[in-house]
Amino acid sequence: MDPLYQQTHKQVHEIQSRMGRLETADKQSVQIENEIQASIDQIFSRLERLEILSSKEPPNKRQNAKLRVDQLKYDVQHLQTALRNFQHRRHAREQQERQREELLSRTFTTNGTQKKILDIANMLGLSNTVMRLIEKRAFQDKYFMIGGMLLTCVVMFLVVQYLT
Repeated sequence: MDPLYQQTHKQVHEIQSRMGRLETADKQSVQIENEIQASIDQIFSRLERLEILSSKEPPNKRQNAKLRVDQLKYDVQHLQTALRNFQHRRHAREQQERQREELLSRTFTTNGTQKKILDIANMLGLSNTVMRLIEKRAFQDKYFMIGGMLLTCVVMFLVVQYLT
């Protein structure tokens, strides 16, 4: 049991060091993740064998052997969880990058929208004079809205000032 335990323990430490390198590796992270996952799967199969061997140990060594195997199992489960967390963070980061690129590739232009509206209005037969009146009204409405907002703020300020 000792040689298999030593090999498994050494492999757990190797995986821990690879997990540290995984944080810094950018392009090769998927390859390293796959290697780590393969090693973890191999360790789980070794742990099954170690459990069988620990149950065959002499009674005075059996408890200690089972504790060592349980500790290895706990360490490997911890590594498995850390790997899943890393994969989840990588996936979220890649999804954010895709969404960012998609947003950056879009063009948000109001001029293009305004031109389309004018084209549609021309197709409907509205004259240029009517179109100018609509644009003038929209321009005036904007100032009325801003003035109303300012007036509302002043009234609210005066109410708070005099009622408190």
